[in-house]
Amino acid sequence: MLTLTTLHSRRSTPTRQLAAPGPDATQLQRMLEAAVRVPDHGKRVPFRLLRIAGDAREALANAAQARQLELDPLAGEAVLEKLRTRFTAPPLTLAVVAILGEDSKIPVSERFSSAACVAFQLLQAAQAEGFAAQWLTGWLAYDRPFLEHTLGLSEHEQLIGTIAVGTPTLEAPERERPDVAALLQDWAP
Repeated sequence: MLTLTTLHSRRSTPTRQLAAPGPDATQLQRMLEAAVRVPDHGKRVPFRLLRIAGDAREALANAAQARQLELDPLAGEAVLEKLRTRFTAPPLTLAVVAILGEDSKIPVSERFSSAACVAFQLLQAAQAEGFAAQWLTGWLAYDRPFLEHTLGLSEHEQLIGTIAVGTPTLEAPERERPDVAALLQDWAP
């Protein structure tokens, strides 16, 4: 059972610190079943997932590096290697895609939010299965040629981010968190 202690211990583990093994088919199925239990006004299911595993990791890393060099021919080796590691270090990456086409009843912002909740649920589900994870965006999430020609997204889809999942090689350090007392205000008429 998910507890507040578990929720309070959630943290992101950098992709370079994720290694095999990743989730097996049964664990991944449980993670995905948990991930899709999100608010979904109108039951539109405004999201889909792409699994990047096995040889697809290297292929996507190569495609991302090639696109980076198209955008910036002077990109340094460190930039290219970080991009490569994003996909080759973790044994599994899940791309969360929001489906945002026309809808006369449900606003785009609600459908986008639903898909974003899937990404966050994947982080929680990975932790519940004993793995670590990291949600990443960066330029890849916004570059239409990369999204459409490499990942195969339609013009009505947006990448929410990629969720890298694996076994942590190091314990991720805790970081400073917001002071919740400073964030909470009472509304009064």
